[in-house]
Amino acid sequence: MNKEIKPADGKLLIFIPGMGAITSTMLAGIFHIRKGLQKPIGSLTQMGHIRLGKRTENHSPLIKDFIPLADLNTIEFAGWDIFTDNMFEAGMNAKVLGVDQLMAVKDELSAITPMSAVFSKKWVKNIDGPNVKTGKNHMDLAEQLMEDMKRTMQEKGANRAVMIWNASTEAYKAPGEIHESLASLEKAMRENHEEVTPSVIYAYAALSLGIPFANGAPNFSVDLPAILELAEQKRVPIAGKDWKTGQTLMKTILGPGLKARMLGLNGWFSTNILGNRDGEVLDDPANFKTKEVSKLSVLDTILQPDRYPDLYGKYYHKVRINYYPPRGDEKEAWDNIDIFGWMNMPMQIKINFLCRDSILAAPVALDIALFMDFASRADFYGIQEWLSFYFKSPQTAAGLYPEHDIFIQLKKLKNTLRFVMGEELITHLGKEYYDYLAED
Repeated sequence: MNKEIKPADGKLLIFIPGMGAITSTMLAGIFHIRKGLQKPIGSLTQMGHIRLGKRTENHSPLIKDFIPLADLNTIEFAGWDIFTDNMFEAGMNAKVLGVDQLMAVKDELSAITPMSAVFSKKWVKNIDGPNVKTGKNHMDLAEQLMEDMKRTMQEKGANRAVMIWNASTEAYKAPGEIHESLASLEKAMRENHEEVTPSVIYAYAALSLGIPFANGAPNFSVDLPAILELAEQKRVPIAGKDWKTGQTLMKTILGPGLKARMLGLNGWFSTNILGNRDGEVLDDPANFKTKEVSKLSVLDTILQPDRYPDLYGKYYHKVRINYYPPRGDEKEAWDNIDIFGWMNMPMQIKINFLCRDSILAAPVALDIALFMDFASRADFYGIQEWLSFYFKSPQTAAGLYPEHDIFIQLKKLKNTLRFVMGEELITHLGKEYYDYLAED
């Protein structure tokens, strides 16, 4: 392809609805990296390499040296939250990082204070806060967000922006008639329709200003015909949904391995305990339903039970999330996997993943922000399926099933970068190394 890509000149402003544990952890890490105190562990954009050409050429530059990504030193941050805590206070309250780690970047974190948020208890019942916008209708709230963004970009001296959703999971509600077209959504927003969610208001506001939007929660923020219509009309990238971090990350790693070796599955039981704000929100059944739909969708697409009925046609899949305040952000994800092999003999796999939710999510959110900015400068717009690597429930074009196999997702991402930069795609066939396969 080798199309002209606008350079990453000037400042990039990352707008973030939801300035709690994930955001304070991400920002603290970036400020540590800027000071040379830490390495960007977990970030593909910062530490990942990409092979170009044949294996014998030994040419594998860093991704950040191969494509024109925004430099971490040129990024500014702003966002919204229902609480007024600045990012240092939010980090102290979240208790993801140690006090010494936060103190090392206290000045940088303290300088970032959230703007008042668009929020509704209808969609998130278990938390509430004082820092909330009021308006005559949903469209008025969207216009307030747009004013926030325009003012902040001017104050920060930023010439580009992206928005990443780090806020809470909203209560489950399947999309309805108001989401079928941009005109019907805008009408519903002006009429204050009860099915317009805060996340849709944020997405609408960002896209209306030409700002890319990536959805880090399982909400139907951009998985809607109306929002897709707006993204295509404004030629803006969108991506979602739900950051792929703990338990689902393990499923997209292990599931492809079971299928590759044609090992059968009888059942996969997953349970989680966590005590952060995310756990508190998900303690409400309506909000858990949204997350459950996202988590349950992974295995079917990977294992393809319709094609392999003898192996996966009858497996039982159960997911549970339990709010347990003492655990905080240190989530424990436990999986019991009942498999079977040759001669139908049963076997078991048990996983006890003692993870840190925000530590896994922070580099994902950073990568998505940088790749979405790159996509915008490359004039990519609409659904960015090549970024499925980062999501539990990747968005796809109508009629396509999402690809959940993390290894296929990574190949897709890297081949997209090669394609955009005019490099040969890597197929891993390797026939050029063997004389008997050489072409005449």
